[in-house]
Amino acid sequence: MDVKQIREVCDRLYDKRTRFISTLQEIADNFYPERADFTITKEVGREFASGLMTSYPIMSRRELGDQIGTMLRPTAKEWFHMRPQDSDRETHDAKLWLERSNKIQRKAMYATAGKFERSMKEADHDFAAFGQTVISIRPNKLYNGLLYRTWHIRDVVWMENEELELSLICRKWKPQRYELEKLFPGKNHPSIANEMKTDPFGEVNCYHIICEAQMYDGNAKNKPYFSIYYDVDHDHLLEDVGVYNREYVIPRWQTVAGSQYAYSPATIIALPEARLIQAMTLTLLEAGEKAVNPPMIATKDAIKSDISVYAGGVTWVSSEYDERLGDPLRPFTQDTRSIPMGIEMQRDSRAMIMQAFYLNKLNLPQGGPEMTAYEVGERIQEYIRGATPIFQPMEASYNGGICELTFEILMRMGAFGSMHDLPSSLAGADIDFRFESPLHDAIEQSQGQKWLQGRAILADAAAIDQSAIAMVDVKTALRDVLSGIGLPTKWLRSESEVDAIAEQNKKAQATQQSLAAMQQGS
Repeated sequence: MDVKQIREVCDRLYDKRTRFISTLQEIADNFYPERADFTITKEVGREFASGLMTSYPIMSRRELGDQIGTMLRPTAKEWFHMRPQDSDRETHDAKLWLERSNKIQRKAMYATAGKFERSMKEADHDFAAFGQTVISIRPNKLYNGLLYRTWHIRDVVWMENEELELSLICRKWKPQRYELEKLFPGKNHPSIANEMKTDPFGEVNCYHIICEAQMYDGNAKNKPYFSIYYDVDHDHLLEDVGVYNREYVIPRWQTVAGSQYAYSPATIIALPEARLIQAMTLTLLEAGEKAVNPPMIATKDAIKSDISVYAGGVTWVSSEYDERLGDPLRPFTQDTRSIPMGIEMQRDSRAMIMQAFYLNKLNLPQGGPEMTAYEVGERIQEYIRGATPIFQPMEASYNGGICELTFEILMRMGAFGSMHDLPSSLAGADIDFRFESPLHDAIEQSQGQKWLQGRAILADAAAIDQSAIAMVDVKTALRDVLSGIGLPTKWLRSESEVDAIAEQNKKAQATQQSLAAMQQGS
């Protein structure tokens, strides 16, 4: 396809997504009002959530969005660790190189100029509300660091290939004319130069397209993707170059067959309750206001002034009115017995919203001194079953996508040093990432509980038969447990060093026994 056909594909993707954008607008109106500009244009200073009666749905989304970053990317510790996909390649030298590279990548990600924390905060709340987010990762303009940005889902469309991988990503972009002249000197449409004279800050509608190399007719120079910048207003190609990566990471929480777009199971489930709780709250507010400040009944021609029901107010009554006919001014009798029932229904709706946002499953169960190891293990397993639907897709597509693309860009920038320093066991190896999260902490804790249980069983068996001790490879088990709790590799000796020390101790023990035997013989 040529560039005009690629542009037509992007236009069709935007047209087909119109109904989906309306759904996202409805979700944003109820859960994320500051992001509710999918189908409307917000003016600066416009009041958020002016039509909502209660903020509980917004607070629930905020809680889940904050928890994503707090639990999956805690800044107080190293939350990701590199490792080769093939565990046989994970030698001691490989572990040392990976730990060093891990620190380099973390430093690059959290550099102030990279805007990582700001972008991830925006992305976390998009992910919690809409089930997907769009993040770009690229070298900065000085090529001495990275730049992270989160883009509005409204502006980005994408499509999948036959292997469910993203084959095309298109982002709407509205740069000002002077920005285009600065970014693409000598490549802009001739009319841009004329328009610059009158309005240099006017916006130009553009597309940034990332597509697979085989989709586009240009010369990718053996690179898997194309990066295309296209001026939509002037139907003009600005740039098309081959690139090594997609530049965009699009984590998706839960997808459905036949659609490349995802959704948030939290907001989809909670949306009916959010609508209901807004209506219920409005009714309860009106009922409470009537109970505190009830409507009044006044007798015609008996009231001679305005009704003053405020503190210290005076209402004048005709002196000719016969009060034996009843009070000239009295409150309207109301039945407020249904208000407690409404409050109870509102409480039930809040509980449903809390469950929809998994807020009842985000805390790791704490073990008490009176609990047995079996009981603690069962509680951890229950937590893992409840937390897996939350953390598993986030780690695979969210944290995994960000870390893998960051590693690839830094590797091509030479941030990890010379390739000649790469251990031979890692040459040509695919690098994976392991993450620290409440889910993985629980799994590692579960492994620790298994080790304690196994050791107790082994001790009981050894009391009957000493040969039972040989059934367990204690060194291997201990190494796995120490690695599982996050002990740095440089604190551990390699297997060859441990074997050499064991052989040396065996020789020293044999020498000592020989000397003792000689001394006894003498």
